[in-house]
Amino acid sequence: MIVDKVTIFIKAGDGGNGAVSFRREKYINAGGPDGGDGGNGGNVVFMADPGMRTLMDFRYHKKYKAQPGENGKKKNMRGKTGDDLIIKVPVGPVVIDAETGRVAADIREAEGVTVLRGGAGGKGNARFANSVRQTPRFATPGKKVVEREIVLELKSIADVGLVGFPNVGKSTLLSCITSARPKIENYHFTTLTPNLGVVKTYDYDFIIADIPGLIEGASDGAGLGHAFLRHIERTRMIAHVLDIAGSEGRDPLDDYAKIREELKKYSQPLSLRPEIVVANKADLPEAAENLKRFIEAYPDKQVFLISAATHQGTDELKAAMMEVLKTLPEEQVIEEEGVLEEWQMQDSELTLEIGRAEDGVLEANGSLIEEIFSRINPDEPDSMRHFHKLLRDMGILKQLVKAGAKDGDTIRLNGEEFDFVE
Repeated sequence: MIVDKVTIFIKAGDGGNGAVSFRREKYINAGGPDGGDGGNGGNVVFMADPGMRTLMDFRYHKKYKAQPGENGKKKNMRGKTGDDLIIKVPVGPVVIDAETGRVAADIREAEGVTVLRGGAGGKGNARFANSVRQTPRFATPGKKVVEREIVLELKSIADVGLVGFPNVGKSTLLSCITSARPKIENYHFTTLTPNLGVVKTYDYDFIIADIPGLIEGASDGAGLGHAFLRHIERTRMIAHVLDIAGSEGRDPLDDYAKIREELKKYSQPLSLRPEIVVANKADLPEAAENLKRFIEAYPDKQVFLISAATHQGTDELKAAMMEVLKTLPEEQVIEEEGVLEEWQMQDSELTLEIGRAEDGVLEANGSLIEEIFSRINPDEPDSMRHFHKLLRDMGILKQLVKAGAKDGDTIRLNGEEFDFVE
């Protein structure tokens, strides 16, 4: 079974926290700060693997998390950087952010594409020592990385797509020109998902997909029409298989017209894709007369009379497919709209709301304040001086002044009261 669209969750590693530590040396006040920085979190990297053909591996494994960075250590030792998470996928899927619909990356190279970057490690207390603040008792936490829901969607599953009504012999044809062994039975809809096979020649190999049989109304969603038509859309050319003998009691010319209409209704570019007509079941009595009628009705079509059951004409068909494919450009790379690393940090989603409470006290609330609180120790004067610096650097003091705050006023930050000092 081919799986060509899945939804998974990815998370890069969080950055390790900076350390608070003091070394014990003679003549150094309080031992001197020697807390090291935290390590960076690991990245999420997607890598194309030519040996994979579907996204089957992702059906049951839905969550992927890179290794976090280690916390900093004493003696100015930096924490270890988290290992990157390498996720192998077939060649050709696009990574789509489920929330926004943006195409983050088109995975085609074995070198790998970094889709989500790990968080930066926090700073140890040794970083905050200066001539005035000689014994800082605080450090900063590592950056936390947001988990992302993404869609992996294969945009190309094969070079040639076999299309046609149910029971026209597509699976039999696939089995006789490739090493694939699809299920073959004499009833409609034996094939429920595309089967893939590789045609090997001495100088050129290509992939054929046996697309499940279409029915009238497929472009409107009848049956599993949209799913099947999406598979066809990911092939470079079409091999339209007809039961030229009309063994199912249908007119092959009518079958051809109906399928062409469904393709056109679903996608105009799809209807213009290069096409070879495969007139199958040539070994049956009515084949010759129907073939003559078809050629008269469609004189511009390239038609190959074959019998998949007896292998009649299949070598000529393979050669013709190969020649057409050689003239076609490789599938175009999907335009990327920006990789997820642009959105991975929680900082980009931090909120801040400033206003007055019912008692008239000026308040500042939101996740930005929570982020600042996470970086300080309220019991340490040095840490509170750093707190004031963060409020200034992040523009919060300026916004409070704009809202009417004056030195000595009481303000609330996420419910905690402070005396305002500009």
